Amino acid sequence: MNLEEYKQQMEEDDFSPGWDAIDASFSEVYGTQEPAHYGTNMVARAIFGGDEYIDGYSIYTSDKGYKHIVTFGLSELYGNEEAFGGEYSKWGYELTIKLPEEDNEECMWAIDMLSNLARYTNQSKAWFNPFDYVAGNGESIRIGYPSKITALIIVPDTEIHGKQTVHGRLDFMQVVGITENELQAIKGKSLEEREAFVRKMQKDNPELITDMKRGKEYLE
Repeated sequence: MNLEEYKQQMEEDDFSPGWDAIDASFSEVYGTQEPAHYGTNMVARAIFGGDEYIDGYSIYTSDKGYKHIVTFGLSELYGNEEAFGGEYSKWGYELTIKLPEEDNEECMWAIDMLSNLARYTNQSKAWFNPFDYVAGNGESIRIGYPSKITALIIVPDTEIHGKQTVHGRLDFMQVVGITENELQAIKGKSLEEREAFVRKMQKDNPELITDMKRGKEYLE
């Protein structure tokens, strides 16, 4: 698509090439599955002066036994002539997380967490790179739920591959829960050491599902 074609399509009310790119990436894994989609409060969105930087979330059900959540809003979703042909689509990625749940309602806490991560990126102008870690306050990342999982590590999504879009590169960064001991073990470590830590987790958990009931720790 060239710029003139892009401008013509911008005249259509439903033109959302970035949104379509996310859907297309997930369809490569989930086929024609229609995900559960949750839109955010329009009034709360940053474009209207609020502090919500995500327009919505989709929850897919994997036949491997987990829910797969993806954000819509960290990348450029809609027609924007200034974004056409960029190196990265806005921040260059959307966030994902995998949870061993049967009920979508049990995933709502994770949607709130992803919203907070998106808020952090937009307000601090600090984006996430593969194998970055996010320290918490030492308490469970699911508020009110007792768990050893208190922090996060960011990895490339184990299933959904990035792609080049009309707005630039789009990747999918998966948020993975880790324990406080694991966080302390990888703090200050090299990229290679953090990658090795993730590979160790994947021996038991290939898709890096965040299980809030996990007791085993992956330490040296």
